Amino acid sequence: MSQVRTRFAPSPTGFIHLGNIRSALYPWAFARANQGVFVLRIEDTDVERSSQEAVDVILEGMKWLGLDHDEGPFYQMQRMDRYKEVLQQMLAQGLVYPCYMSTTELDALRERQMANKEKPRYDGTWRPEPGKTLPPVPEGVQPVLRFKNPQGGSVVWEDKVKGRIEISNSELDDLVIARPDGTPTYNFCVVVDDLDMRITHVIRGDDHVNNTPRQINIFRALGKEPPIYAHLPTVLNEQGEKMSKRHGAKPVTQYRDEGYLADAIVNYLARLGWSHGDDEIFSRQQLIEWFNLDHLGRSAGQFDEAKLRWVAQQHMKTADDALLSTLVVQQWQTSGIQVPADLPGSDRLQAMCALFKDRCATTVELADWLGMYVAPVSASADELAAQLNDANRPAVAALAQRLATVAWDKAAIAQALKETLAEFGLKMPQVAIPVRLLVCGTAQTPSVDAVLALFDREAVLARLKG
Repeated sequence: MSQVRTRFAPSPTGFIHLGNIRSALYPWAFARANQGVFVLRIEDTDVERSSQEAVDVILEGMKWLGLDHDEGPFYQMQRMDRYKEVLQQMLAQGLVYPCYMSTTELDALRERQMANKEKPRYDGTWRPEPGKTLPPVPEGVQPVLRFKNPQGGSVVWEDKVKGRIEISNSELDDLVIARPDGTPTYNFCVVVDDLDMRITHVIRGDDHVNNTPRQINIFRALGKEPPIYAHLPTVLNEQGEKMSKRHGAKPVTQYRDEGYLADAIVNYLARLGWSHGDDEIFSRQQLIEWFNLDHLGRSAGQFDEAKLRWVAQQHMKTADDALLSTLVVQQWQTSGIQVPADLPGSDRLQAMCALFKDRCATTVELADWLGMYVAPVSASADELAAQLNDANRPAVAALAQRLATVAWDKAAIAQALKETLAEFGLKMPQVAIPVRLLVCGTAQTPSVDAVLALFDREAVLARLKG
């Protein structure tokens, strides 16, 4: 088999959401699994709706998710000369023909067909056939170019998701492949691109199934075999509607801003239409090792925020602490927190991440937890009044005295706590909870000795004095 070459070919007519980016993840994973080539192509021929902003979000989202392309990005608007060159070749070969039917005539034809309960379609008025007399060419009318679709037989392909698909050629009319001004149309451009870029596998959404028989016929007219197709079922939102901007989908980059790890999004998206047995949590490397087209699902995947958060939590638990510490600093800077100069990149910050990451699904949540180390805290007055009273206030003061002189590590802090509890005849929660409220601003933290050890001693003593 020739080298696997896949592509992702988005239209920059709106921001890219999770449902769109899955159509990049699968061809990327398939190319990587087969030591192939992954091509990025921007299909920007819809000039009115395409925007540079949408292109930027595509590039930014793919970069964040680590979906690196080997070739491209190629822009269709920059390839117009190539499309026109192929159009001229097809004209010379009699594969396309000029059609002078006006849009008014075409609309009237369709209305008649619908009134007769027929499928509305172009009727081949201007299609040249042996022995056929064409109407006189109207003056001053720029024709469209139509592709001479085969008239008999069927288009058949073995779809890697949907199985065998067969469409009768009688269902397909002669497709417009160039507009009156000479600009080529979508289905034609796609075929030329896939040929020039030597694409072997087209993995895309099943909203393209209707385009596929037309594209296959153009491939064959040009004397080429089409690629292998895999049409992915739609991604639905939580309400069961097709995921779209209109139905509340978020740009991919928003998940980055919300603090999700890229590997967690890749893992979640991969499972939204593909499986490897019962494996739910896997690394990017495992995805590449396992990925094939035989285990793509046939039914629509449904987005589930709770499941995404669960997957994200599993990835946070095993995430590299150095990576997390970098992301936490970025989150702090975004929210305007002054980060002490000695903290970024330090072992201490990595230890903070290691201690708290099990409690989090995102780096935003982790940065919020670790905010106690870099910004002032204040527990609720009611909670503090309920937990700090005449029975334990002397113990907290005594603990502060001990902490002023002990070695500043977890074991020594634990020993100081133990001695204080013994001295006052109290249980751990009676001292640990008020200490947490004063130092951390919350009663819920990991082990109090581990949490305190990562503070500067002076900050702990100042907060205990309150």
